[in-house]
Amino acid sequence: MENYFYDFLNQISEEFTRTLRELENAIYNSPRSMLTHSRTFIETLLEKVMIHENMENEPYLTIIERIQDLDESGLLTDEVKNSLHEVRKLGNKAAHDTRQFRFSESLTAWEHIYIIVKWFVEVYGSHDIEVPEYVDPVMRRDHSYDLEEMNFRFQKIEELLKQAVQNEQPKQVSVDSHNLNAKSTNDADSETGGPVEKQEVSLSETMDKAPGLIPIRTISYGNDGVEVPYFLRDTFLLPQRFENSERFLVRLGGVEEARIMSELPERLDGFHNRIVRYNETHSEVFFSELRNFINEEIRRRKLMQNRPGELFLFYKSEEIVVTEELGKIEINKENFTGMPGLIDQLNEDGIKFVRDLPKELVILGKYKGVGTSRVESFFNQLKEKQVSKIEELV
Repeated sequence: MENYFYDFLNQISEEFTRTLRELENAIYNSPRSMLTHSRTFIETLLEKVMIHENMENEPYLTIIERIQDLDESGLLTDEVKNSLHEVRKLGNKAAHDTRQFRFSESLTAWEHIYIIVKWFVEVYGSHDIEVPEYVDPVMRRDHSYDLEEMNFRFQKIEELLKQAVQNEQPKQVSVDSHNLNAKSTNDADSETGGPVEKQEVSLSETMDKAPGLIPIRTISYGNDGVEVPYFLRDTFLLPQRFENSERFLVRLGGVEEARIMSELPERLDGFHNRIVRYNETHSEVFFSELRNFINEEIRRRKLMQNRPGELFLFYKSEEIVVTEELGKIEINKENFTGMPGLIDQLNEDGIKFVRDLPKELVILGKYKGVGTSRVESFFNQLKEKQVSKIEELV
């Protein structure tokens, strides 16, 4: 992962670094989400401080009560107190007001968060940590998340924050009273005979996924499971993509099951019981093919993202690039031999040139008298024509 402005916070809290990255991603994509979840961030930060300072930290305390308690204890500067209140008020408005929120508001909250974090690091962090000067966030359109996916990511982040607070320990008398990095291990050493390693809250690798790829659910069979990424949550399960489960899926579709990914149950054990004349083997085979389908869809997505503006034709785990010259080739019986029935039906549907073909070639198997071998032959002839076009240029 590329260097991030708040990476210096990793020494204190990887969860904070991760949360700030998500908040920054939301500044221009969803000011409302950014403001709402900024409130959660400062609440967690305040909880950490109160635990460290051995102060009352009951879960029913509101953010404003936490700010007041810390202020009355002389722990906040006027600037930090003002910033905490500004983030709190903006977050409250975003959580309840139905109006549209502006970039300027999320940017204002972001500047206040910098002031809060800078104070937190200088007071409770290591003296070796150097906080850089504030830098305005850059608008990135090439790495944005859908609103629903963004909210899902925030849910995961907030789970990490809660876990981090649970692991927080109050300061020890023998330790620098303002250093969250300083850990007293004397008591633990006396009990175990050795130093206690610092327990870190492991950050889920899924949070490093590119937009669309974060897993949103897991579908299991037996002791195995496959994660479903966000971009496939409602994807159509084309029966022809499941070579050994095609009839199984067609039958399931007939009873309004397994037409799209979101219709699949959490577990596929016994899935065959939803229709008659199928057994457990069909459920097991379908799960195996579902895993392959998901992996192939992820591969295709990355391919198209890495090569924007290009047209691909896919067949199983292969693809060809439709160049301008290849796209001009007419679909007729002279150019594609051994399949007159398929050619006639394609032409009747208005598919007269290679550029007119559907991106997913397995669906050509829907035509009358066209089986898997015929579609594969058609794809192989397409590849041969692509190679010949390339050779003409050499």
